[in-house]
Order: sequence, then structure tokens, then C-alpha cells
Amino acid sequence: MEEKHFDKRGLGDSSFPNDKRSGRSRLKDYLQLIKPSLSIMVVFSSVISYLLAPKVEEYSWKMILLLFAGGMLVTGSANAINQVVEKDTDAVMKRTAKRPVAAGRMSAEEGWGFAILTGALGIFILGYYFNWLAAGLAAFSLFLYAFIYTPLKKVSAIAVLIGAFPGALPCLIGWAAGDDKLSAGGWVLFALQFLWQFPHFWAIAWIAHQDYTTAGFKLLPADKGPTRYSAIQTIMYSLLLIPVGVIPYFIHMSGIVSLVIVLLANLFMVGRCVNLYRQMSVQAARKVMFGSYIWLPVVLLALLADKL
Repeated sequence: MEEKHFDKRGLGDSSFPNDKRSGRSRLKDYLQLIKPSLSIMVVFSSVISYLLAPKVEEYSWKMILLLFAGGMLVTGSANAINQVVEKDTDAVMKRTAKRPVAAGRMSAEEGWGFAILTGALGIFILGYYFNWLAAGLAAFSLFLYAFIYTPLKKVSAIAVLIGAFPGALPCLIGWAAGDDKLSAGGWVLFALQFLWQFPHFWAIAWIAHQDYTTAGFKLLPADKGPTRYSAIQTIMYSLLLIPVGVIPYFIHMSGIVSLVIVLLANLFMVGRCVNLYRQMSVQAARKVMFGSYIWLPVVLLALLADKL
């Protein structure tokens, strides 16, 4: 049988009759589909939210690991679908061109098979070992991210707003897994992570603006790209974190220590966003991005430390 070759956009014979990838190469490609660094950050918020739930008084490593595994599988499934759907646009962007489906090392069918298997297994783990409310939220989050947010990225910047919902749902998933219901604490955690995503993601979109424009993505709030309007938006959402950040204290979810830490973290984010407005540079956007990476674990761990 004649071997068919793939062009740089990952097109060609999707059946891969002469796929000679080694087991190690396959594993590496599957890990790239999952996007482990991104997935771990997402699942981290779910696990901390689970531990913050009032009903979780004694911590079981078995349950923590099961929640982590279920979350990683569902998140990995969403990321895999994203890469299959966006294989052509991934192929024209420098930072994504080497992804397995975009580079042609993996067929779209194999990617879909992997996504369906991991998604179904992750939802089953959450439903069987925790509750079906958490599993249902996970399934809803997967659907929103893969089938609503992903195609909207080429249509309008409203995609960022839509994407913030599945981005914040891990907090509700973890809370529901631990508390068996959706109560005030879970919604506060959801709100914090929901608002945090706007300066976080717009900073990334600012840095990768040229790549995103080449691929046809519309992700910054201003049509003209990195403008003062975009910078002002990051300031507005980071400012909203301040009043939301004090709610855990007033609903007796946390104490004075975490109140101070969360307030300082929120002021830190506001400062980074104001700096972006003043400098209007990629360097300033990068500071917002890395600042947001610091903000998330600091805030969540402060709330957890207060409970402990």
C-alpha cells in the first residue's frame, strides 16, 4: 500500500496505515492533547474547592486522587477536542504548530477517540465516587468549552465571556463533589475564578496577538487589538475581585488571615493591570499573565489554610 504523506497543516490520510510512532511517542502526543500544565491548574482549583466544602472535615487521599484523576480526564478531553477542531488554525500559529493533530502525527479520528474515552471515564469517576451533580457540571463544562467557546473564538470576542464559565466551573464541580449541593461558598469561589480569567486571558491574548490574528481568532475586547480599551477592561475585572474577595469572610467561610491575604492579592492584580494601561507593552502584559498565575494558588491556598 502506498504511503500517503501529510503536509504541514496536518492533512492527509486520517487512517494512518503506516503510523510507526513508538509507544513513547504516542504517550508524548497524548500528553500534548491533554495539555497537562493547563489541566493541572484547572484541576487544582477543583481539588481546593472540594477541600473547602463544609462536609469535607477529614481529608482522604483516595478521594483527592480520584477527584484529581476525574478532573484531569474531563479537562484533557476538552483540550483534545479543542486541538482536533482547531487543527488547521493550530498549524499556522508558531506556538501550536507542533501539536500532534496539527503537525500530522495523529489523525483527527484518533484525537476524537481519545477525547471521547477520557471524557466519559472522567465523568463516570466523578459520578460514581462523588455524586452525579458534580459529574453533570463536568459534562456541561466540557460541552461549553469544546462546542460553544471553541468555535466562537473566530466569531467574536464574546467567546472570552463564554469561555469564562467552563473556566470557573471546576470550583463548582469540586464544591459539589464535597458538599453534595451548590451553596454560597461554591458560588463565591466560582465568581472569583470567573473574574480572574479576564485579566489572565486578555494578557495572554495581548502577548500572542499576532499569532491569534493570523489564525483568525478575535479574543481581545477591542477590534483593533492591544489598545487602552483592552487594558482598561483588565483593570475593571481585577477591581471587581476586591469586593468578591471579602465575601468569604462575611459568610464565615474564612477568617481574618485569608481576608488580608486575598485583599493584598487582589490589589496586586489591580496594580499589574494599571501598569499594563500605563506602559501598553508586551512586557507589561507578561507581568499581568505571570501575576495571575501567582494569584490563583495564593488566594485558594489562603482560604484553605484558614479552614485548616
